[in-house]
Amino acid sequence: MSERGALRARLELLAREIAKFGVVGAVGLVVNIAVSNLLWRYTDIPTVRAGLLATFVAILCNYVGFRYWTYRDRDKTGRTRELTLFLLFSAVGAVIETGVLYVATYGFGWDTPVQSNVFKIVGIGIATLFRFWSYRSWVFKALPAPSEGVADKEALVTVPVPAPAPAVRVEADPARR
Repeated sequence: MSERGALRARLELLAREIAKFGVVGAVGLVVNIAVSNLLWRYTDIPTVRAGLLATFVAILCNYVGFRYWTYRDRDKTGRTRELTLFLLFSAVGAVIETGVLYVATYGFGWDTPVQSNVFKIVGIGIATLFRFWSYRSWVFKALPAPSEGVADKEALVTVPVPAPAPAVRVEADPARR
């Protein structure tokens, strides 16, 4: 395959990954906004705490979508490591997302329902960039390319072949004739 063809194939794979990430993220966005609005409307939980709680509900929803759809072809050997890193990077994303809402609410006093939703979405947008990079780089690690895996396996499975034994000429016993 030419360099141009290889680059095109890599870009197509990246575009598909971004699209799947976006679909799962859109579902998470709907969950996040719905839960936060329900909490804001029907409970006395403060705006930022309710937003953070909604973010964690969306994170759990997103993990299922990322693991079983977006990154289903990625390495599945270290699930504990994967989940730990996912929760760690999701927590950093939640701090980014909630930080924007916190600054808007307590820094500028913008806490009407519309303003809270706008800044919640702005925070989600900024945090999404971080999450995309961290999830694809650290959490859902790509498996080695098939050609790399074959070369590695061949190096490990190389078994020395013994040299053929020297030919021994067997002549008929002249006494038996």
